[in-house]
Amino acid sequence: MANVAEVVSSLIENTVTELGFSLWDVRFVKEGADYFLRVFIDSESGIGIDDCVTVSRAIDPIIDEADPIDKSYCLEVCSPGIERELVKPEHFAKKMGEKIKVKLYKAKDGVKEFVGILAGYGEAVLIDCDGENLAFDKKEISSVKLADFE
Repeated sequence: MANVAEVVSSLIENTVTELGFSLWDVRFVKEGADYFLRVFIDSESGIGIDDCVTVSRAIDPIIDEADPIDKSYCLEVCSPGIERELVKPEHFAKKMGEKIKVKLYKAKDGVKEFVGILAGYGEAVLIDCDGENLAFDKKEISSVKLADFE
């Protein structure tokens, strides 16, 4: 059976697209005693609070009707932000050639964080780090985020 985030993504993706946004990611997480369904939306012109409200009002009844979550939760619709995390293959494809930050679970040569230009994605994440090509196996990566802001 698919997880909650996958089910919700499939339920709402068309609606989000019809409203003029792209669905960046969906996460169902527990923080303390509370559960949160976080829907990250994006657009070429950026995301504002009114966009989040519009999408929230449009997808809430769809999720309620399908009732894929058997717990009480809080729905949050938000922007992936400037430090957006790259998690799906399409995220990596869209951000190829951009500056990213790769964080590892365990240090490699004494370093846990690498910043470079995204040069490839497949079996591994490849970055150009000041002319040196580095490859990271997906299993060793804690997170990959955009680093354009640095």
